[in-house]
Amino acid sequence: MKCPGKRRGPTAALLPLCWLFLKILQPGHSHLYNNRYAGDKVIRLIPKTEEEAQELKKISHQLKVDLWQPSSVSHVSEGTVTDVHIPQNGSQALLAFLREANIQYKILIEDLQKTLEKGSSLQTHRNRRSLSGYNYEVYHSLEEIQNWMHHLNKTHSGLIHMFSIGRSYEGRTLFILKLGRRSRPYKRAVWIDCGIHAREWIGPAFCQWFVKEALLTYRSDPAMRKMLNHLYFYIMPVFNVDGYHFSWTNDRFWRKTRSRNSRFRCRGVDANRNWKVKWCNEGASMHPCDDTYCGPFPESEPEVKAVAKFLRQHSRSIRAYLSFHAYAQMLLYPYSYKYATIPNFSCVESAASKAVNALQSVHGVRYRYGPASRTLYVSSGSSMDWAYKNGIPYAFAFELRDTGHFGFLLPEMLIKPTCTETMLAVKNITMHLLKKCP
Repeated sequence: MKCPGKRRGPTAALLPLCWLFLKILQPGHSHLYNNRYAGDKVIRLIPKTEEEAQELKKISHQLKVDLWQPSSVSHVSEGTVTDVHIPQNGSQALLAFLREANIQYKILIEDLQKTLEKGSSLQTHRNRRSLSGYNYEVYHSLEEIQNWMHHLNKTHSGLIHMFSIGRSYEGRTLFILKLGRRSRPYKRAVWIDCGIHAREWIGPAFCQWFVKEALLTYRSDPAMRKMLNHLYFYIMPVFNVDGYHFSWTNDRFWRKTRSRNSRFRCRGVDANRNWKVKWCNEGASMHPCDDTYCGPFPESEPEVKAVAKFLRQHSRSIRAYLSFHAYAQMLLYPYSYKYATIPNFSCVESAASKAVNALQSVHGVRYRYGPASRTLYVSSGSSMDWAYKNGIPYAFAFELRDTGHFGFLLPEMLIKPTCTETMLAVKNITMHLLKKCP
């Protein structure tokens, strides 16, 4: 099989990545994790009192549950919506405990393995590289995403420049796409990262969608043309490359990086608790086995260190920082580590409010917005707070769909609607940035 020659024009983004056809499907995705989630459940609980919350914390530790929401048991209190993934061997004990303690619960996912397999049907795999080109409506492995980046770098050199900012703990290259027209020597810029937490697959899917939309509509959409003419976008489709790869091959619900700890067998650090801003205070854990482990010191993770270094070097030009997470349907801004109001609150609040309204206009999906500490929970050492503290005036974190029905297993059929509405919110924030604050 021979690949066709170069093609030009905006539609080249969707042309076949022919060298990808020659490779078989990623083995990690096809065996679906050796059936390891068979009989696992995801259960939603809302403690009605502080006593119930304390009981829940205790049993969570005993049964080693995987908390989907909130990110740490320390955030579980009266009225907190709590989603837990419980392995098959612990689900009977948990349900018996809940009935005994008279704590109301709802089973969100009856059998996690079956839901996983449904969301990733063979039909989808057959279409993964359909002849119409790269499929933006399926989830892609790290290798596929990086090949796609290389391909765009070759075919869209007028608008895209790919470069590396370093290597991950396991030695993978940290690639960035610089998107925008080289129309003048100095331009302001927007940073976008996705996949800081490995299991939040809709993030990297959005980063890819954003690039595709920019390339396809640059000529036809005046707003997009203005954005790419006046700004650069630095896009990191997969921040936590090691963790994301691991979530495809070994554990679909892995969250952290994959760094080793000298004293504990547990691996990884929460890359969104590892930044040098009130590092390892409230909402972060000092224990290496916890999902919100802040690391041995700030910027201990090579991925965080590389991004922080890049943002510091470009602090004069980068005016907005956008980070994409899941799930909760929220648009958050600083502060995350404290309840205080940011100095440019009215500008940021107005941008958030308009963005959420624009997003809702597409499919009627409602997002809550506000300071992260009040809207979600207090957490220290986050990338958003760090960006803001380091002089980036517009810093936002998106929590994409949904609110728990599918949780981290957002089906591929919802990639398009999620990305379409999110695209509008991002364009809104960007246009707000260009207009200067009202």
